[in-house]
Amino acid sequence: MSKDNDIGTGTMLLSFLAGAAVGIGAALLLAPKTGEEMRGKIKDLADDAVDKIKEYANEAQDKIRASYEDGKELVLEKKGIITSAIEAGKEAMEREKEKQKAEL
Repeated sequence: MSKDNDIGTGTMLLSFLAGAAVGIGAALLLAPKTGEEMRGKIKDLADDAVDKIKEYANEAQDKIRASYEDGKELVLEKKGIITSAIEAGKEAMEREKEKQKAEL
């Protein structure tokens, strides 16, 4: 997936969770329940929200680690290519110097 899709998915998930929390909170506040029942429901809702946020954070960390490793591999690969190109250029330059010396 591209970075844009990952960011869009994460934002959508976070927005969904925030909307769900607000909706459930409003439903709990408007429902006729005792204070003790209400506090229990709110505590359960908060615990669920914390669990989902932790899960989302772990998924985000995994994606960041994977992206970092992919980027690191790409940099090392490109570094090898550039190093090889520089070495080839140095060798070609030395050959041309030797050729120029031989012509003089």
